[in-house]
Amino acid sequence: MKQSVLDTSGIESTDLFAPLPAEVLEALREHATVRSLSRNEVLFHEGDVSDALYVIRDGRMAMATHSSDGRETVLAVLEEGGLFGELPLFDDAPRSADARALTDTTVVELSYAPVRAVLKERPELLWVIVRLLVQRLRATDVALADAVFLDVPARTAKRLLDLAGADARFTLPVTQEELAAMVGASRERVNKAISLFVKLGWLEIEGRSNYRILDRQSLEDRASL
Repeated sequence: MKQSVLDTSGIESTDLFAPLPAEVLEALREHATVRSLSRNEVLFHEGDVSDALYVIRDGRMAMATHSSDGRETVLAVLEEGGLFGELPLFDDAPRSADARALTDTTVVELSYAPVRAVLKERPELLWVIVRLLVQRLRATDVALADAVFLDVPARTAKRLLDLAGADARFTLPVTQEELAAMVGASRERVNKAISLFVKLGWLEIEGRSNYRILDRQSLEDRASL
């Protein structure tokens, strides 16, 4: 992991810090550090002591947990502008998940102390944090409902649509193993679902990880079954 104090821009791109005036953002940047991570490098592990939050400058990070037998579940994939590691800012609890770089990634690290000072001076920003936490709780509710009510093909279709966004063509930003962890199923079952979508003419695979959605409506319908 490489570390630098140069060019700590990026924190202003998050919902948490965007409302801050320029002079406050500049003061926070003075406490920030830039870290460069290689693909698959772990920034912190579940259970580690928490002392800083992070903003992704470029690249992708996976938030993941592991079962007792070592199986990984990817809770979220975050991209440029993504904020993570902020929850212990309020309770000093240990890290609740691993943070692993999915690609070569640059993050801005900001220790909790200056952030707490800003929140003390501007308590109205706590409403911004409440909104962020509510969004995450809603996302967790959706994920739990998916795990209970959707089968593997439905969850796979939903994840592929999430990763594609509005684009018909997209490059899978994760490995097959990581996609399976996001779906919450074995790689074999996820690959079987993808093969079915290809056979049905809903999806086309171009090369190793380039996908093209041919029938978005059918994928969306399958994602809700």
